Amino acid sequence: MRVYSLLRPLVFRLDAERAHRLTVRAMSWRNAARAPAADPLLAIRVAGLDFPNPVGLAAGFDKDGLCPDGMLALGFGSAEVGTLTPRPQAGNPQPRLFRLVDDEAVINRMGFNNGGQAAALARLAARKARGGIVGVNIGANKDSDDRTADYVAGVRTMAAVADYLTVNISSPNTPGLRALQSCAALDDLLARVIDARTGATPIFLKVAPDLEPADIEDIAAVVRARGIDALIVSNTTITRPPLASRHAGETGGLSGAPLAALALQRLRDFHVATEGRVPLISAGGIDSAEAAWERIRAGASLVQLYSALVYHGPGLASRIADGIAERLRDGGFASLAAAVGGGAARP
Repeated sequence: MRVYSLLRPLVFRLDAERAHRLTVRAMSWRNAARAPAADPLLAIRVAGLDFPNPVGLAAGFDKDGLCPDGMLALGFGSAEVGTLTPRPQAGNPQPRLFRLVDDEAVINRMGFNNGGQAAALARLAARKARGGIVGVNIGANKDSDDRTADYVAGVRTMAAVADYLTVNISSPNTPGLRALQSCAALDDLLARVIDARTGATPIFLKVAPDLEPADIEDIAAVVRARGIDALIVSNTTITRPPLASRHAGETGGLSGAPLAALALQRLRDFHVATEGRVPLISAGGIDSAEAAWERIRAGASLVQLYSALVYHGPGLASRIADGIAERLRDGGFASLAAAVGGGAARP
């Protein structure tokens, strides 16, 4: 952390997107590194997968599957690549990524910029034998005539190289995408996605934090009815709490520290709405072991982070994992699973 504190002012002199590209390139050089051995107490089984620790890299950092092994080598228990669309797309015009330094936040309106699923497929197939849990986040092309068909194509294309697939219908930066969270549209989407799955690859669903109570109930009901393996709660928000940074007025999805309270509340809401019967993965504003532990006690089996790396450096995943293990031991827990939901309201 001390080294990163010294380097951070130099990194922040660069445009945010350029700095991000350079970071991904640097991490791709670490793909040959091995993930550190995890504390056995942190192991947890979710959706039939054995996660060595609960701290995952959220989608958005490694959009094209360039450096999943480099990130696992930093101590992440899993890495989610993407969002990947069937066809390559450039995304929205630049600038589209903004650091809100005074708020330890990020606003992005990237728009699913990626090189397409075919290129990522070859890349991920080449690293498959290395092991480690690597999920693939799939989305729809902005100009698609049938976005549900794009998700079906994503399942068929990427399932062979994914330990799990995340259906991302919650980005605010593709116009109309969040409409797929409505009850009828979501039921049709998930039915077609499940039907397209030829093996046993788990299917996760990533939802927005900007939901009304009725939306939460509808999503929970559809997810349970369709047998979705886990929910990721949540994506970035289009709401704006009070912010101090000069980029506060930029459009796009807000992530980082200001999202924490909303993301935690949505986690609690979905824990109740699913009656604790669907594994939950919490994302949004997690920047410390204390924050991660709060999500675990509120019902999250796993947590994910991304924006916090900008402000707390590449060692953050290991520090959070170590802090969770310490809390498990202090609390006398025999396993991580035993701690999940222990501080939540009863469903």
